[in-house]
Order: sequence, then structure tokens, then C-alpha cells
Amino acid sequence: MLEFKNVTKKFGEKNIFESLSYSLQEGEILTIVGPSGQGKTTLLRILAGLETADSGEFFWDDRPFHPENEKEQILGLVFQDYQLFPHLTVEENITLAPRLNPNSKQASAPEIENLFSKLELNDLRKQYPFQLSGGQKQRVAIARALALKPDVLGYDEPTAALDPALRDTVSQLILQLQKEGITQIVVTHDPLFAQKIATKTLNL
Repeated sequence: MLEFKNVTKKFGEKNIFESLSYSLQEGEILTIVGPSGQGKTTLLRILAGLETADSGEFFWDDRPFHPENEKEQILGLVFQDYQLFPHLTVEENITLAPRLNPNSKQASAPEIENLFSKLELNDLRKQYPFQLSGGQKQRVAIARALALKPDVLGYDEPTAALDPALRDTVSQLILQLQKEGITQIVVTHDPLFAQKIATKTLNL
């Protein structure tokens, strides 16, 4: 479903990764695991179109695509620090996302309502980010990414700022989304968390 071949990225003289290749099928969960500085987040940002690879090929359903082209982007990203708009409510953060990305696919109004229910956000609609816990912010960030109907959902260190109980909640949510057929890529430095959720693991 998603394949990249011979992807190379350098920062200055530093080689982050060279000739990296991998493939991912629909509904799988790929965890990208490794210590800091090995390129995990860089690879995720390349797939999301936020960084550009120095070389390499990318395929979606066996068709070439260019992640940096807004019209061809397939990955929705949940950032490590969530990046919610502080002056907007939960509801506004989620419903604004499609309007800010006119080239993306967009969830319909019923689909948006389903996101609120599925991610247990109905009681938080009028809250602002500063009023939310870390776990609640993360659910809002996931809903916002899903509102753009990405083909793949990516997470950058989703458990980094969470206590052990919330980490279990996040793993359950990721597995729940997998049951709905959502393909996911998770960057983590935590091998135990990766082991709980992964169908495939890429070690960097």
C-alpha cells in the first residue's frame, strides 16, 4: 500500500539515513523505533511532506507520489506537542482543520460527529486547550488529523509526555483505530510500547 525505496537524507555533512526502503500494507501499524538522533521523526516528516528527502522514491498503491506535493499527501500527522490552536475550542480545532487544507480530502459533517463520539470528545467541545489534560489534548489532535481523512495516520512520540496509565489508553486507541482499517505509523523510543501495538517494526 505504502512503499518507499532508497530514501536518503542528510543534514549538512551528517547522513541521517541512506538508501532506506520499506513497505506497509493497509491496516498495519508500523512502529519506527530507535534512540534520539537516528532519523525517526525526520522520516515521518518526510512521509508527511514536511521535510524533503535528498533522494528516493515513494509509492501509494503502486503509483508514484511526491509527499511534498500538497495534492498528493497521504499522511496525517499527530505532533508530539499536539500543536492545537490555543485560542480555539476543541470543536473549532477539529472543524477548522479541513478548511485550512483545501487540497485535502475532508470528512463530512456526520463523519466529524462520529469523531467526537469515537474519541470521547463530546463533553469537551467548548473547552480550550489549556483546560485539557495531556491525554485529552492528544485525542483532539488525533481527531483533527482524522478530519482530513488521511490514508495513513502518523504519530510522533505519542507517549513521550504521558504517565503509564495514559500510555495504555493510547495503545488501546491505536489498536481500536487499526480494527477500523486505519493504517498507522508510530515513531517511538519506547520498545515496550512499540511491542504492544506493532504489526511491523523499523529499527533506526
